[in-house]
Amino acid sequence: MIRIRYILRKKNQLLLVSFSFIVFAYFTKWVLQSEVLFTSSLIVASIVGVLPIAIQAYQSLRIKLISIDVLVTVAVIGAFIIQEYAESAIVTFLFLFGAFLEQRTLNKTRSAIQSLTQMAPQSALKLTESKDFVEIPVEEVKVNDILLVKTGAKIPVDGIIISGEGYLDEATITGESKQAHKTVGDEVFAGTILENGTIQIKASKVGEDTTFNKIIALVEEAQDAKSKTERFIDRFSKYYTPGVLLFALIVYLLTFDIPKAITILVLGCPGALVIGVPVSNVAGIGNGAKHGVLFKGSEVIQLFSKTKTIVFDKTGTLTSGKPQVVNVKYYIDNKEKALQYLSSIEKESDHPLAKAITTYIGPMETLPINNTAVIKGQGIVANINDDKIVVGNTKLIEKENIIIDESIKKDISRFEEMGNSLVIMAINGKIEVLLGIRDAIRPNTLENLNSLKKQGIKKLILLSGDNQGTVDKIANELGIEIAIGNMLPQDKATYIKKLQKQGERVAFVGDGVNDSPSLAQADIGIAMGSGTDVAIETSDIVLMNSELSSLPFALGLAKATKNNMVQNIVLAIGVVIVLLLSVFFSEWMNMSIGMFVHEASILLVILNGMRLLKYKLKKKSKPCQ
Repeated sequence: MIRIRYILRKKNQLLLVSFSFIVFAYFTKWVLQSEVLFTSSLIVASIVGVLPIAIQAYQSLRIKLISIDVLVTVAVIGAFIIQEYAESAIVTFLFLFGAFLEQRTLNKTRSAIQSLTQMAPQSALKLTESKDFVEIPVEEVKVNDILLVKTGAKIPVDGIIISGEGYLDEATITGESKQAHKTVGDEVFAGTILENGTIQIKASKVGEDTTFNKIIALVEEAQDAKSKTERFIDRFSKYYTPGVLLFALIVYLLTFDIPKAITILVLGCPGALVIGVPVSNVAGIGNGAKHGVLFKGSEVIQLFSKTKTIVFDKTGTLTSGKPQVVNVKYYIDNKEKALQYLSSIEKESDHPLAKAITTYIGPMETLPINNTAVIKGQGIVANINDDKIVVGNTKLIEKENIIIDESIKKDISRFEEMGNSLVIMAINGKIEVLLGIRDAIRPNTLENLNSLKKQGIKKLILLSGDNQGTVDKIANELGIEIAIGNMLPQDKATYIKKLQKQGERVAFVGDGVNDSPSLAQADIGIAMGSGTDVAIETSDIVLMNSELSSLPFALGLAKATKNNMVQNIVLAIGVVIVLLLSVFFSEWMNMSIGMFVHEASILLVILNGMRLLKYKLKKKSKPCQ
């Protein structure tokens, strides 16, 4: 067993030895004119070359699998029988040389994940009890450790900045080359680089839990996962290879032509077919990872490439996710009391609208809250002192049987027409404050949506929990024909399910936090990630930089990967057909030429797949927005 492993490890050295004997053989024939040395050298070259191939053939037969190695081994044995030593030597050399080149080029297709792995931090400066910073291996860092990061150093783990500020290169996480300014309270991720500044961070995620390590694991799993096409080809080759062996036997029995039979064995090898699809998918996934687009497997790529309908969430997806209070209407004389109540309530929530309100109000002493009830997608009901407070949208107000008089209805309609999201506060059953909150549309959103349409997307749909007036306004600005407001998270999932029952393949784009039901229901869940755990775990595709511009790139890459895969399949099958036909209808075909063309076809599909590593979405010279 040890010797077998040793021989397999030395395949490249055996390749060189085989080549040397082939060169020596023809030297002895043409210069020394010695047929004995010529034949002897070719025999040695054949034995040296076939040795690792025969071992691999034996290993496959042990598990009841007839592999390509079996076909080549049988062909070489046949060549020995008919004393075609030149054929056997050249065939084994070409086979080993092809395997060598295949491995070299395949390694390049995995360059994205390899470069990520190389960027993994190795050490960290940890604050000790003596108030000194000591360098330790990154594996020894624990949650809540205080770490020092200097200019030019890699962030060792995920953490929160507790001191200092600086500019970080977050390309390993987001795929974006532009630097991000981070200060106290901001989150930083392992593997990113502090280009300028000095910071101290408190470790929040270490080891395999860091976002960086999760990305690496995700890409590795995706590259190893097989699509339906790959699984079909695996099953096909399982029966195809024995079929080639049987076909060669039949040809021999009908013609008694051993050279023709063993040539068929060599020509019928499905090497290019077997490797063509995986190399396309690996290269596509690798390119996506390099640009901050994480595909969870080749099956996702193929499904997304065929998608014609994309459903969008609004807040944080089409809009920036940073809403601001732009209009306020008071129906109470004591505004300070209203604002204090409102601030106390909204500080209980991490919703973007709540943050916008607390930012608008500013620092204010909060009051103790009792009997808090959060109604998902609607708002909050709670008690402050002896007062019942309701803060939310019109749905919650109606649910609580609070009367909206005509003047307030007019204000609500006016706020909606301005494109505002509404937050209403009622105290003891009476509406006291109306707030209009606006979230700006992301830059170049219209351009990005038009790009999706040009790539074959037939239907764009907007689903939002916001009021219909605001939803309609945004939809009109972006050219979205179907837009539905006042939807709860479960309502969105139900709507997607209805589309699927109509035969549509649906992709849903959300923020990865509030839209988990829709992400799960859709055929393709796409999360605006920002590196969040929820985004990585619940979606099929993660846009790590949370930029909508990554979506047209992801779709274009998926389509390019699918087309590349089809090209490789056609090329592989076409070469085999041409070679097999040439056996019967040409005089020039033999084992050596066949093996050369066979290996060349394998390299060709690999090189074609590698083109995906350089894929870039063509940009328009003039933005549409």
